[in-house]
Amino acid sequence: MNIDHSLLKEKSRLIRRDIIEMLHKSGSGHPGGSLSATDIVTALYFHQMNIDPKNPKWVDRDRFVLSKGHAAPVVYAVLAEKGYFDKKELSNLRQVNSMLQGHPDMKGTPGVEMSTGSLGQGFSAASGMAIAGKMDNKDYRVYVLLGDGELQEGIIWETAMSAVHYKLDNLTAIIDYNKLQIDGTNSQVMGVDPITDKFTAFGWNVLEIDGHCFEDIITALEEAKNTKGKPTVIVAHTIKGKGVSFMENQVGWHGNAPKDDDREKALKELGGVNND
Repeated sequence: MNIDHSLLKEKSRLIRRDIIEMLHKSGSGHPGGSLSATDIVTALYFHQMNIDPKNPKWVDRDRFVLSKGHAAPVVYAVLAEKGYFDKKELSNLRQVNSMLQGHPDMKGTPGVEMSTGSLGQGFSAASGMAIAGKMDNKDYRVYVLLGDGELQEGIIWETAMSAVHYKLDNLTAIIDYNKLQIDGTNSQVMGVDPITDKFTAFGWNVLEIDGHCFEDIITALEEAKNTKGKPTVIVAHTIKGKGVSFMENQVGWHGNAPKDDDREKALKELGGVNND
């Protein structure tokens, strides 16, 4: 498989920089889970998905749903980098009347497929999109990104059951398994393990990968694409705050925006301070 690792790594670096800049400017938001998901979302948009930024509503496009809607900054940064809208819009994150609200808005942001934020519901909506694709005899695929803490929601398991029942082999779920949520570790709040065994019991094709290794990510996405008769879930082991050393594995960075000094240190690690 021909994967341009250097391109994907560079895109991830730029996207992480944009996440830091956006959150610093807004003064609020969620850096930890945005940074942990960056490599996954980058691989989807810059390698895997069949999409057209100039035609966001193209009927045959692949769909991506961010079920963990609080990680919206990573999707906004990727959409801007991909050309769905001007990167200048990123400086308006969470501002009144901005197209980039704190959670994704399908009516206001080009490229956003579903308004999400209430945890678990994005997974359900993605399953519905996959069912629609089957009913319409379309070849598009649906990808949905879940948080690991999100697995504590009951609607997740209703969707897991229905997706197998309807044989949604056009649906790929990816779990951003960084093992932290806003109130602490998953195990402290409400244990979600064993994730792989649970999805296997529901009848899913289950893959487990390093969520920061592009070869792992893309190999798993290709395997999901080639799996017939059942949906695939990719359990991606990630690091909360990945790419910024002082944010990594720190629960306090789940929902706190970087201040001036934090921004400077983070951007230095990510390739220099942007003073544009």
